[in-house]
Amino acid sequence: VLSRGAGLVQALLLGLLLIFVFSLSRETGETMSGQGAATIFWLSSAFCQVLSFNMLYGLEEANGSRAGLLLLPTPVQSVLLGKAAAGPMCIILTAQFPSPFPATIVFLGQSLGDGWPLALLALVLTDIGMASLGSLLGALSQGQAARESLLSIVHFPLIIPILLAGIRVCARGFSEALPEGVESWLGIAVAFDAVFLAAGLVLFPFVFSGDE
Repeated sequence: VLSRGAGLVQALLLGLLLIFVFSLSRETGETMSGQGAATIFWLSSAFCQVLSFNMLYGLEEANGSRAGLLLLPTPVQSVLLGKAAAGPMCIILTAQFPSPFPATIVFLGQSLGDGWPLALLALVLTDIGMASLGSLLGALSQGQAARESLLSIVHFPLIIPILLAGIRVCARGFSEALPEGVESWLGIAVAFDAVFLAAGLVLFPFVFSGDE
């Protein structure tokens, strides 16, 4: 994926475009709230994630590698964990930090506040949850002619809880007062990660194997 570059560049450009378009809604000299900036950042990240997982599974279909993965002498769940790790650790983080994160600070008039450690923790937890869900849904939509549409329609409603947690806590990283119940939002993120990781480990063998 990193050597091809096409899908990653597309995700980077989409994130930059969303942030730039929203920045045009500000009056000259006006500063957007931290929560508004965090919302735009996570919105661009969510679209980048869908593009990334469509690209990952699309490469497998083009190369006919799904059958080879099923023949590996390891549990099928290892494929899920590998895809989830490739999502947040490589593709999503690579798509977030070179463009959307600096662009959020520059175009939306933000600065890092004292709450950046909590914001960083929320970012990692949110990325893990989104990648866990994206891995499972990507396998579910594999082989479908309308894979992009199916993944988008099913994916976005399900990630609302984890997105809300990421937005509420990450707003603290943009020089904004710590929101009430921040521990509860972090708890929601941890619970979301646990639920969809567990569901993926149970369901992935049935979903990924398909008719093989």
